[in-house]
Amino acid sequence: MALYRDQLPQLSGGDYLTDGGLETTLVFHDGIDLPCFAAFPLVMNEDGRETLKRYFKPYLETAAQKNVGFILDTVTWRTNADWGRKLGYSAQDLADVQRQSVAFADELREAYATDRTPIVINGILGPRGDGYKADDRMSAEEAEQYHAPLVEVFRDTATDMISAMTMTYAEEAIGIVRAAQKNGMPVVISFTVETDGRLPSGDTLQEAIEKVDDGTRAGPIYYMINCAHPKHFEDALTGNEPWLDRIRGIRANASALSHAELDAATELDDGDPAALGLQYRSLRNSLKRLCVLGGCCGTDHRHIAAICEACSPVATDKASTRLRMKVRRTSSGVHIPTHPIT
Repeated sequence: MALYRDQLPQLSGGDYLTDGGLETTLVFHDGIDLPCFAAFPLVMNEDGRETLKRYFKPYLETAAQKNVGFILDTVTWRTNADWGRKLGYSAQDLADVQRQSVAFADELREAYATDRTPIVINGILGPRGDGYKADDRMSAEEAEQYHAPLVEVFRDTATDMISAMTMTYAEEAIGIVRAAQKNGMPVVISFTVETDGRLPSGDTLQEAIEKVDDGTRAGPIYYMINCAHPKHFEDALTGNEPWLDRIRGIRANASALSHAELDAATELDDGDPAALGLQYRSLRNSLKRLCVLGGCCGTDHRHIAAICEACSPVATDKASTRLRMKVRRTSSGVHIPTHPIT
């Protein structure tokens, strides 16, 4: 049964980690072929589930060691009708995949959850099309009808919440939110952006969030940004506008490459975990409600550990202390640096 559907703990304070780039880890680190970039077939056999257990283990152990919560995703980003058809899965097959993925997540929760490390099961929906493009767009009504069967399956499982990841345009997000609302499921919308900070549709983050809120009566419990590097969107997160308070989660890429460059890459660009952690800490200056900290393409458990370390209260207090000491040491006037002290 769902433990937190009626009272999600991440809404009450404290940091919550997620995993990193599942598919890039499986492809580039584990050498596993993933047709259509789909990891969900692994959950349907014992060997695949063992692979997934090995993948999630260090993330869950990090959360336990740091005494923070964890948002545990189902392995279902590609389980919609279009991608399933390409991979030879029927609608019934995909529903079975969803149920098996939730059952797998529930087993992990039983094994790793503690009083200090609540684990929230997060049913993942992906875009109908390519996560890097906004082609063949649906209306909000079409998107609701398309995604409703997936939402209904999650509703009848132990899924605590739903997240629509790598959304490229507002109308699909609106449809997903409406389907979730009709089924009593808390829902998060996570948009992706290009290197200019805009969605593949051309909308700014503000425009996309406000469109979805207007079209759903502020239906999402919060918004996230995923599958983009902080350099791509940090300049868009300025000011004190109300829409910024709607963003509570970041799952950034390790690499600052564009989507087109990543799509064509034959080697993994895993960036610098420590530097990425500091960029997350800096994002908290703009996103006051940021509490869900995770990764996307190219990230692994090293990145999540670095992000958690950089964003922990102890690390923040140390940075503030270093800043105060540097100010005191300034002999001629007071000079406050414009960049974070590291």
